[in-house]
Amino acid sequence: MPELPEVEVSRLGIEPHICERRVEKVIVRNAKLRWAVPQEVELMEGQKVLAVRRRAKYLLIDTPKGTAILHLGMSGKLRVIDKNIPLEKHDHVDIEFDNGKVLRFNDPRRFGAFLWQDLDEQHELLTKLGPEPLTDDFHQDLLFEMSRKKTGPVKNFIMDNHVVVGVGNIYANESLFKAGIDPRRPAGKISRARYQALTAHIKQTLAFAIEQGGTTLKDFTQSDGNPGYFAQELLVYGRGGQACVTCGKKLKEVKIGQRASVFCTSCQS
Repeated sequence: MPELPEVEVSRLGIEPHICERRVEKVIVRNAKLRWAVPQEVELMEGQKVLAVRRRAKYLLIDTPKGTAILHLGMSGKLRVIDKNIPLEKHDHVDIEFDNGKVLRFNDPRRFGAFLWQDLDEQHELLTKLGPEPLTDDFHQDLLFEMSRKKTGPVKNFIMDNHVVVGVGNIYANESLFKAGIDPRRPAGKISRARYQALTAHIKQTLAFAIEQGGTTLKDFTQSDGNPGYFAQELLVYGRGGQACVTCGKKLKEVKIGQRASVFCTSCQS
């Protein structure tokens, strides 16, 4: 599943092409995505795109009448292309613009979403989200205070969207390794100082991933069709059984919360 950096890279890829453009038509070829596509998305027609934002892993396309909410799901892809380019299998939604371009949403597994948020309202999917990790709202004091009395693994804690959004499995593995924290440790047993280090590494890791263009996943490409490059820089994720880049010891892989977790038993405690 695309994580926050991939979604942000997608936002950066489409924003210059659709911002300030007028929507000519919204074509929904398959309304049966993760949730049914509401008819209200047609309110975009005739409206100018005011902004393209991201909240957690949701892309928000603002217009004077409301906001379209897009989620890429497991395998979704967005492309800005000429509207006369032939359709591909699983091209479910087109947003046509006044310059002959179209924002085309392709999703083979149909776990993505195309929803609508009325003006001055907030969709229920967005109401209980935690702070964005790359803002000042996310800081070590917040993590420390929220973690008190938490007995579950710290990896699950930082992946909880109520705590902080967008720290998916890949980047949780990487950040915990850089901070030297065992992902299995109870969240409530970690000191303020160690949360300070972890917070800094989460911010650094996500920012670097965005800069590099997002992690290459087999079901995801950027909006321009080029894969990301951050996968080449991964220190632990996907490297279970290989040598730790720091100490050379074999990396351990376990399941935490049904997700693969890779760490070094020597460097992380």
